[in-house]
Amino acid sequence: MLYRKPTNKLQKFIQKQGFLRVGVFLATLLGIILFSWVALSQQPVTLNMLITAPDAQPWRQGLIRDFEAKNPGIRLNLVEGPNATNLLEDLYTSSFILGESPYDLINMDVIWTAKFAAAGWLLPLDDRVSKQDLAAFSPKDLEGGRYQDKLYRIPMRSDVGMLYYREDLIKQAGLKPPETFADLMQISQVLQKKDQVNWGYVWQGRQYEGLVAMFVEVLDGFGGFWVNPDTLEVGLDRPETLRAIEFLRSTVTQGVSPSGVTTYQEEDTRRLFQSGQVAFLRSWPYAWPLAQAENSPIRGKIGIKPMVHAPGKTGAACLGGWGIGISKTSRHPEEAWKAIQYFTSEEAQRRFILTAGYVPSRRDLFTDPEIVAKYPHYRQLLEAVDNAVLRPPIAQYAQTSDILQRYLSAALSGRMNPEQAMQAAAAETRRLLGARG
Repeated sequence: MLYRKPTNKLQKFIQKQGFLRVGVFLATLLGIILFSWVALSQQPVTLNMLITAPDAQPWRQGLIRDFEAKNPGIRLNLVEGPNATNLLEDLYTSSFILGESPYDLINMDVIWTAKFAAAGWLLPLDDRVSKQDLAAFSPKDLEGGRYQDKLYRIPMRSDVGMLYYREDLIKQAGLKPPETFADLMQISQVLQKKDQVNWGYVWQGRQYEGLVAMFVEVLDGFGGFWVNPDTLEVGLDRPETLRAIEFLRSTVTQGVSPSGVTTYQEEDTRRLFQSGQVAFLRSWPYAWPLAQAENSPIRGKIGIKPMVHAPGKTGAACLGGWGIGISKTSRHPEEAWKAIQYFTSEEAQRRFILTAGYVPSRRDLFTDPEIVAKYPHYRQLLEAVDNAVLRPPIAQYAQTSDILQRYLSAALSGRMNPEQAMQAAAAETRRLLGARG
């Protein structure tokens, strides 16, 4: 067949068909891209948060489910870490040092805030929350979330050291709960002489962070201080510090505390007190529901109050507690803030408290009728939180604490002379901080 050159009409038809195919192809491609974009944009954002294993269960008992129901575009992935909080801190630290942390929300112990903020690992939150909203929280808990006048952490639950005592035995002896360190010693000895208890007072004396938390209460009760965070002045070699150490040593030398107390942690002391062998216990609020359990020998027989003090001074309770911040490397800071708003809300805290027995950071919840009906001692905890003493919020807190732990343990266990131990601790702390006083 001979080839015939297409006519003008045929050329136009072919061209038209080609353009239609290209148009259909482009429209189809654009539709695929648009659909993919819409599908991706509708995928929920996942926020990651690392938490100690024992704390994970209360979060999963409704808190996360309720948050995700109210925020269908956000999911919270709870990563369970080790039980020990210092190991959790190490994991957070390592993730930041190695590069972009995989965690969006940072669940922080109160003593981590300064370190994490100073390292530039957290987003400041001041512009996201009003003064009116912050007024709902305990001022001390908020103070624990600040570093150099910027807010990096919203408190979710508080914690505070308390003095537990056998209310029944003190009443039977015609005595009143102690106000001073001397009162504590005297009442302990009276009850010991009556053979009502084996020991008068137990406290945490092992070389770890719990030793420091216990000691700052006694130190404050004698009018002393550890490190002034504003001036970096160090007070470990002052007379008040030595008096605080002498009091703790006297509890052992006078037989009020067992000699093994310098090796005790929280659970060692709590079990001994709960067995009915001890008149006074320094511990945290977690011990209350355990001591009031149905199988507890001291159920309904205990009272609590802030730590005693020297004459003319005031008692102080060491502030603990946890709060939430936002990682500076998070790709979802807005969603992370929504999560913080919910988890620190009154609704979420009430549920958290009633299911897990934690201490609130919102002031109104300490006197909430539903909560007080279950935990009548929370009214007293509010007073303690309001007058709490913070461990120094400084960037070098971990190293500073390690110094105090080593020398304080040596002084309390008799391995070093207290005055020499505190002089060495003060000198080492000043070198670390570059401080003079």
